[in-house]
Amino acid sequence: MDRRNLGKVLVIIGIIAGTAGLAFTAQSKSIVGPESSFMYNNPQWTINGYLIFGLGLAIILSGVVIWIFKKSRYQ
Repeated sequence: MDRRNLGKVLVIIGIIAGTAGLAFTAQSKSIVGPESSFMYNNPQWTINGYLIFGLGLAIILSGVVIWIFKKSRYQ
């Protein structure tokens, strides 16, 4: 992978992880999803969803910092 694009890739991965975390949290709180799912109305997946969302935010932040650092370094 090209190191110049690492920040952009991390931002995209973070957005995907954050979105998945929100979806897991919503499903665990019986907001979305089929009732036959193992995550539906499951409090453990509320915690898991919040953790995955937080991990996504941390990855986004890392990607933004790398992206800005690389931009300023090459100018």
